[in-house]
Amino acid sequence: MGFTIGGIREIRSGTRRRGRSPECTAVAEFTGLWGWDVVPGARAASGVCSCGRAKCPAPGAHPLEFAAPVSAGATLDEVGRAWAEVPGASAMLPVGRAFDVIEVAEAAGRRALVRLERMGLPLGPVAATPEGRAHFLVAPGAAAELPRLLYRLGWDDPAALDLRGLGPGTYITAPPSDRGGLGPVRWLRPPALDSASRLPEARLLLGTLAYVAHRSRAGA
Repeated sequence: MGFTIGGIREIRSGTRRRGRSPECTAVAEFTGLWGWDVVPGARAASGVCSCGRAKCPAPGAHPLEFAAPVSAGATLDEVGRAWAEVPGASAMLPVGRAFDVIEVAEAAGRRALVRLERMGLPLGPVAATPEGRAHFLVAPGAAAELPRLLYRLGWDDPAALDLRGLGPGTYITAPPSDRGGLGPVRWLRPPALDSASRLPEARLLLGTLAYVAHRSRAGA
């Protein structure tokens, strides 16, 4: 995407100088460096969602319906103005546009990440949620292809692996935002110039992810 290390430093240092929130800093990097859209999301405290619905089905874990998304390519100043309209919002990423997600249990995800790094396979960012799930960001289209890819690898029941694909129409909470009042989402492998804009195809990672997920479930 043509971004430079200097560009990263400029965004990060500029954000600190202007005293912006951690979410605003992250959103500026997501839009300006990695080309991701960002959607302001709800927060939750003691099970009560900031969206105002008494029976919210996903407190603190969904986009705010009234808030405008911040589009990929937005500048630091544009992000600052947009985020000032939604103080306290979490940062959520729409899945199925710039990337899909393969989700596994965090413990299995951590073990798989170590194996994949040792094997020298291409990897994108990986996040961990306070619910104990790991999100591997991969090239778009993975969610739709996941059952077929797993079947070709000899796995015919993704649910038995506790492994699933997230695609268009879903959203993930991005670090460092809190999710559902349970705590912050964290990067296990943060975005970087060599990965975030050139995400790996799911088929390159899936064999290892499925194997480790299976072993983890068998030993549970």
